[in-house]
Amino acid sequence: MDTNQAPISILNLSILCGLVVLFSLFAAQLPLFAESHPTDIDVKAIVKRMDELYRSDTSQTNMEMQIVTPHWERTLALEVWTQGMDKTFILINSPKKEKGVATLRIGNEMWNYLPKTNKVMKVPPSMMMGSWMGSDFTNDDLVKESSMLDDYTYERITPADALPDHIYIQLLPKEDSPIVWGKLIVAIRVSDRIPVWQHFYDETGRLTRVMNFKEIKSFDGKTIPSVMEMIPQNKEGHKTVVRFVDAEFDKGIDEKVFTRRNLQKRR
Repeated sequence: MDTNQAPISILNLSILCGLVVLFSLFAAQLPLFAESHPTDIDVKAIVKRMDELYRSDTSQTNMEMQIVTPHWERTLALEVWTQGMDKTFILINSPKKEKGVATLRIGNEMWNYLPKTNKVMKVPPSMMMGSWMGSDFTNDDLVKESSMLDDYTYERITPADALPDHIYIQLLPKEDSPIVWGKLIVAIRVSDRIPVWQHFYDETGRLTRVMNFKEIKSFDGKTIPSVMEMIPQNKEGHKTVVRFVDAEFDKGIDEKVFTRRNLQKRR
């Protein structure tokens, strides 16, 4: 045996052992990297979850809608009932000036009731993107006639300023859908699939509205952002904040709630 070669062999063995230890440590971290940067994202499931975020088989909620402009501010107290994705009933309980105003949506039809004139007015499709009660939310935002899953194509994207703990999805309206937006981009947390923000772009690619989702809370076993803040990008000093006060899901709701007769009911 050549004793002059022994030190080299021992050195090589030490290096090899060191590499094995380093590889073992790195391999132990692989699940963490995979969890933080998932590649098996089910985009369709996320879009479906967005559609159903504030709905279930049924829901009954109490909300506050704060409308802010540079010249005035007011807060509406709302009670909202929903059934699946097709039925919505909204009733304003305060302030006194708007009390009793109600909105009903069944399928692709929508009506508003104004107690001062005791009239029910049907909202045409062309007005679905119009302002609801002077807020920065549209009729469609409140009653959700359009569906992200059905009316848009969608894909995962990676913006230049993407954060590693967010998933970004771009939605483009289908050619046969009555959508006025050029595209939507939604940011969702990787950890729990809760949305962070949603950006609305017009057909020229200009950002027109930003909706921020805030204050994650659990209501009746369902975890949702309890605050939605809508900020128009072309109206300085304007914003509308919707805040969930309480909510119940999957409880029995009388079918009579979702009727035109209920719109004009004396309360």
